[in-house]
This record gives sequence, structure tokens and C-alpha cells, in this order.
Amino acid sequence: MAKPPEQVSGDRRRRRPVWLDLRRRTGRGLQAMLFGGLASLISLIITFWTLPQISSDGWLPILRLVVLLAVFSMLMRWALAGVAILIGSIGVLIGGLLSQFGVVYLGITVDPGVNLHGGVEAPLLVAVVMASVSAFVGWIAYAGSDDAYVAEVMRVVHRRARKITPAPKTGMLIIQIDGLSAPLLNWMVLAGNLPNLGGWIRDGKHSMVGWHTGVPSTTPASQAGILHGGSRQIPAFRWYEKDSARVVVTNRGRDAAELEDRMSTGRGLLADGGVSISNNWSGDADRCELVFSRASLPSNRSRGYVRFFSSPQGAARGLVLCVAEIVKELHQARRQRARHLVPRVKRGSPYIFLRAVTNVLLRDLNVSLITDELVKGTPVIYCDFVDYDEVAHHAGPTRAESLQTLEGLDRVLGALQRIIDTLPHSYEIVVLSDHGQSQGSTFFQRYGRTLTEVVDDLVDTTKEPVAAVGKAEGWGPVNAFLTELSLRRSVAGSVTRKALHGKARSGEVELGPKDCEPQIAADEQVVVTSSGNLALIYLATTPGRVPLEEIELLHPKLIPGLATHPGVGFVVVDSLAEGPVAIGRAGVHVLRSGRIEGEDPLPPYGPFATASMLRQAEMPHNGDIVVISRLDDYTHEVAAFEELVGSHGGIGGWQTEAVLVHPSRWEVDEPPVGSDAVHALLISWLEHLGHRKDLRAAQSAPGVESKVEA
Repeated sequence: MAKPPEQVSGDRRRRRPVWLDLRRRTGRGLQAMLFGGLASLISLIITFWTLPQISSDGWLPILRLVVLLAVFSMLMRWALAGVAILIGSIGVLIGGLLSQFGVVYLGITVDPGVNLHGGVEAPLLVAVVMASVSAFVGWIAYAGSDDAYVAEVMRVVHRRARKITPAPKTGMLIIQIDGLSAPLLNWMVLAGNLPNLGGWIRDGKHSMVGWHTGVPSTTPASQAGILHGGSRQIPAFRWYEKDSARVVVTNRGRDAAELEDRMSTGRGLLADGGVSISNNWSGDADRCELVFSRASLPSNRSRGYVRFFSSPQGAARGLVLCVAEIVKELHQARRQRARHLVPRVKRGSPYIFLRAVTNVLLRDLNVSLITDELVKGTPVIYCDFVDYDEVAHHAGPTRAESLQTLEGLDRVLGALQRIIDTLPHSYEIVVLSDHGQSQGSTFFQRYGRTLTEVVDDLVDTTKEPVAAVGKAEGWGPVNAFLTELSLRRSVAGSVTRKALHGKARSGEVELGPKDCEPQIAADEQVVVTSSGNLALIYLATTPGRVPLEEIELLHPKLIPGLATHPGVGFVVVDSLAEGPVAIGRAGVHVLRSGRIEGEDPLPPYGPFATASMLRQAEMPHNGDIVVISRLDDYTHEVAAFEELVGSHGGIGGWQTEAVLVHPSRWEVDEPPVGSDAVHALLISWLEHLGHRKDLRAAQSAPGVESKVEA
């Protein structure tokens, strides 16, 4: 897809003449002006027709008013752009919205051919109605298209293209489509629903390969491997640490920062001049935007960030589309109920808000941030788009609304390719996912009880077990954005800090369900954490990893009760005699030796189940007991321990079947197994492009210390 170096050189030699480039830019500007003027004219006609408080002396004053509004709007936008750094993004957004009313009021008072009727409220009423009608007409003209903001970004890139200094080497743009499974992508390509990504594959320019994530099949674990080669530090999405008596949640800023310190060697995927955007981890990048592990670090905003919030096609348009997305979600949820679709879950108000933010605002903001880095010639860019994953959790991974989200992301890929084609330097595009999703009615829906309640019946304790579950992963990106915003030294930062004062802890904004991080008392006896259809059970008062033999003495009903429960596929527990063992309802599989007694519980979960569960069992801070839900024989549906119809975290179904789409000339000898293997593959491609520094030369220099040796 990207231009090879020799083609880039040729492109430079064959640059268009200055006059031709100027003519094209002028044509695009005139076209935008024509469309804007037409939209203003329609808005004015509707306002004059509907309101008795305003009239004109004919058509000429209306046309003159169109010109006045265009001039005043341009002046106001210049003013907003000039003070954007001082008043912050929210200040720009609010100022932009209020300026629409000011522009209308100024225009109708300056034009002598426009007559106002009524009292002092007439100008205000006319300004409000005219601005509202104008916003509605703009929504009809632009908001129905995903290209509205992208078109503006493209115009900016075209204007700057001749001033851009070409990067000396081909860069790499890595786009992560969160939650996309290899089987689903294959089906979408065959159906022709992804003209951009599917077109690259059909043309033979890109190749698609599936890869097995292992357990846990979560974004934090996969990104820990992809970005740092350190997936062994992440046993689940959330877990309990006995030494500190707390629940660790990987998409919470302070926990993410601590975990990255544990796994980072200083030589992550993005170490040599890369940038991390909207990810769980930094990848050791120097620059990060909306990254959980760096959310508490204030940063200088990029030009793309300011452009997004100061543009009428950016945040202002995004707010209109957010309302449309909320209406769409309400309709789609009601349609599921009316059609009695199963499995399904309740799609409550927090998710409705998160879907609007992730599918509209964060998506367009990511495009703006990526574009800014592409223009700079940043060697490697890694960005995670969470749109599909968030919708699939609540609607189902193969439901219509989830597939529509994938189609929207495909349009984003097409837009990024067009932007790259405009630049004087080249980029290779790699598209990958971090895991898939498996569908199914939840454990609670099937059996009327939560796993924690089942555990409570099986243990001999004086206190009820504490449950740590998740209801919305999407709070992570929102909290990261609000945290970074609150740390800015601007009007927006001050307003955000005051508005979210009760939701901030040590400078970090924490919105979302409180039961994601339950209060753990010093005398808690049992803690249950859930991540999809993976659950970890901790005997909190017993230090270290508690072996099977001791669990049988302390709680004799616990292991047999879980292993034979119809909603449980198998449990994994450490044995003093033989190490980790998987125990099913009718048999045992010793993971290290491969010895099997009775009926092996692992074959339904695929050929990688034994190796995956053994690796997970040996991770630090893993549960004393690991529980994997049942897997339906025919549908391959799971029973998530969270209230999500589409889930991931454990094993079974499509959740461990991630995908990697790469330039075809980069050969992959065999499908990677585990995210650490994907990390090694990406590193080899960066070395091929010449973007990895020679560590041996750096370490041999006097006075140089490497964190790799730490």
C-alpha cells in the first residue's frame, strides 16, 4: 500500500507544477465555500419563512446576509484558533458553539435590509432559531457521512503537503481494531463489506493471518505482549494481589502505570521515536496520547488535538453525531427486545454514553492525532480503535450494529490511506486485533445466580466472598481523556477539574461502575474477579498460591462443586504432587505431564488449550483457582461471568482467534502464537525498515546504561 522509496523519489521528481497545485487547492476552497454558502442560504430561507419576528426587503438582503455571515464566521474561527491554546479544548468547543449565535445576531443587526419585529427578545430568538436551523442543515449535509471531518483533515494536509520535509525512511502505521476475530474478518472480506481493507487483501497487496492470543484473551494482556513483549505480567483484565490486598484493574491509570514499570525494558515496540495513541501501554514511546499508563502525565497537545476541537466539523459536529448515535442505540436495543433476540443483555445508560463517545468523538480524534503524526513522518504509530469491541460486548459480535461499526472503521482505514498518498513520504499499514469475542447468554442469565453466589455456597467462611466484575471496558479511554484534559493549564483544565473533583483520585479521573474496584477489608476471606468467561478465585487470608491439597482441607466442597457445575467447563488449580491440573466434571488433565484421568475436559477448547492454561497458571498473581465457563457443543457459545453478550478474557469460541493483516511482501513463516510472538514479528519488520537502533553499539558507548539489563 505504501510507496516504496524508489517510488517516493520518482514522485518528488514528477511533482505537479506550482500553478497546477494552486489551481487545485483553489478549486477545493471554492467548492467548500459554495457548499457552505448554499447551506447558509437554505437555513436563512427556512428561518425567514417560519419566524414572524424577522423579514427582509427582498432577496438581495438575504443574499447579502449570507456573505456577511460567511465573513463573520471566518473572523470568529480565526479568533478561536488564535486563543485555542489559552482557553483549552472545551473552551474552544463552547466558544465555537456560542459564536454561532453571536455571528447570526451581528449579521442581522448590520444588514439594513433585514427587519426585526417585536421586543428586545426578537434578536435573541432569531439568532437561536437561525443557528439551530443552520446546525440542522449542516447535519443533513455532512453528518450522515463519515467523510465530513476527514475531508477537512485532507484539506489541511493538502495545504501543508508542499511544506512537509519528507521522512528519510518508510514508516509503519499500525491500526488495532479492538476485538475483531480472524473468522469474522474473513467472512466480512468474503461478503465484500470492507471495500478498503478487503480490497487490499483481494488485490494481493496485503495478506491476512490469524494468530492465537492464549489466555487471558484481553486487550491489556495482548498489548503488553505486542507493545512490550511482556504479556506474562497480565493474568487477567482484573485480579487480586495478596501482598497489597487490592484489586488491580488494567485500564485504570495508576494501576496501568505500575504494571508498565514491571514489564517495560525500555526497548518496547515504539521505543525509537514512535508514538502511542489510545492504548493501554506506551510501548516505551516518547510521545503518548490517551494512553492509560501515561494518563496522569501532562503533555503538550499536538496540532491535531487543537484542530479537532476548534473545527466545526470536529468536536461540534461530533456532538451532533453523538446525539444521533444515542438515538440509534435506543432504537437498536428496542429492536432486539421486540424481536426477542437471544442471547442479549440489558443495554443501559452508561453503555449508551460510551458508545456515542467511542464511535464518534474518540474515533475522529484518533484520526486527527494519527494525521498529525503522519505529517511529521513519525517512524512508527500505533493506535487502538475500540469502537467495534464496545458495541459487540453489548449487541453481540456478529449482530448488525457491530458489523456496521466495522464498516465505519474500514472507511477510516481508507481515509488514512488517502492521507498517506498525499504525503511526500511513505508508510506501510499493518492492521491487527488483540483478541476476538465469543457470544453467549451470561452465567447469571442461564442459572439465575452469579459465580460469586455459587462460590459462597461452597466455601466454609464467615464472610461472603467479594466480587470484582466489569460492566464497561470503555470507561478506560474516557477516563484517560478526561484525566489528560484535567491536567492541562487552561480554562478547559480548570473547568474539568472542578466538574470532576469528586471523581478524581490523585489527579486521575475515575468514572464507571464502583463494583469494578470493591473495597477489600483486611479480614476478607475469599475474592472473586471476573474477566469474560475467565474467573480467578483467591483465598485472601492464605498467603501465596494455595495448592489443591490445602484447598480440599479448608473448603472440601469448593473444587468438586465448581468442576461439576453445569455452567463451568473446567477449573485449574496447583497440585503439590503434579503442578497445575485442569479438573472437569468427569476427568483430570495434568498440564505439565499431559497425563489424563477419565474424560479430558480440554479438547472442546481447541488445540492450544493445554499450553495456554499451563502458561496462565504459572503467571504471577494468578488465582488460587482458575475457572473457565462452559462451552456449548454446537454454537460454541460461552457463559460469561460478566453481563456481556459478547465477551473475551478466557478461552472457547472466537475470543482467542485474533488477526494480523500485513503487506504481502513481508512473509510470515507460520501463524504467531501469543502476543509476544507478534511483538517479535513487528520488531523484525521495523528492523527491515531501518527504524530500530543498534543496542550493542549504544551499550558499548562509555557511560551508557541499558534498562534491558535491569
